[in-house]
Amino acid sequence: MGSRISSEEPTLPVASVARRLGVAPSTLRTWDRRYGVGPSRHTNGRHRRYGSSDIGRLELMQRALLRGASTAEAAKYALEQMPRTAAAPPETPVVQVDEQAAAPPAEDHDVPSRLARRLSTAALAMDFGAVQRMLADTIRELGVLPAWTGVVSPVLTALGTRWRGVSAGAEVEYLLAECVYAALVRATPVLREPRNQRPVLLTCVPDERDNMPMYALAAALAGRRIGAQLFGASLPAEVLAVTVRRSVPAAVVLWSGRHATADPRLFARVSRGRQRSRLFACGPGWDPATLPDKIELLGELTTAADRIEHVLVGARR
Repeated sequence: MGSRISSEEPTLPVASVARRLGVAPSTLRTWDRRYGVGPSRHTNGRHRRYGSSDIGRLELMQRALLRGASTAEAAKYALEQMPRTAAAPPETPVVQVDEQAAAPPAEDHDVPSRLARRLSTAALAMDFGAVQRMLADTIRELGVLPAWTGVVSPVLTALGTRWRGVSAGAEVEYLLAECVYAALVRATPVLREPRNQRPVLLTCVPDERDNMPMYALAAALAGRRIGAQLFGASLPAEVLAVTVRRSVPAAVVLWSGRHATADPRLFARVSRGRQRSRLFACGPGWDPATLPDKIELLGELTTAADRIEHVLVGARR
């Protein structure tokens, strides 16, 4: 049974809808032109505007994209679930629409999930600018580590799983990774007066390719005014040993994301010399049973940041 919706129903311009969904206005125009998923309302003959059903249709499209549908498949699914009604002429005071189609999309109280959907949509659309803006906004809204654990890491994992072993589509993962690196570097302030006298050295074990968590940890520590030396590229064992000896860090954190890269003997290489550093293992690649004595295994990144701060400078400020 239909319901009568006033022509004065609130509508939004393309720029506002683009911000809400985390994509560029040009992306929405492309989706409208190619797939017919666009605004259905006019305001006194001026620019077309999005009503609640139009936005709900786009959000259905986003969810389909996250489940692995192509853009065309996602648009078709959204139109099937919420068919468009004929646009009313400007002078028509009311229109007949289906209740379910007119219902506004349910409000999403899970902020990280909402941001993750928007980030994924922007990445799948290969919208470089929107991805950059989404990452900056997410880090600013949530903080570095909540943004990493609740939004960025899950999206990276989902896209990596989706394209694993497939060449077509992997460009989405590469685009997102490049944007994440840049966003984390931008979120890492240069400290003039760090709270720790000697830095903490952050790096990956040799042959480890999953170095992005160390960028997130470095940014989080910098936000707490903890000075760190980050080596994003994994260093050969002999180079790492020399680096530790010359930089004399207060602590060394070695990240391993895979068991294949985690060699506990590496700690013996970096602990030689007169100046001793506190040694930490971090990441899912380490087996606690194989770690040497006095090597502390850190937990997830928030816990790791708390522990490093406590060891280096004491209570958190």
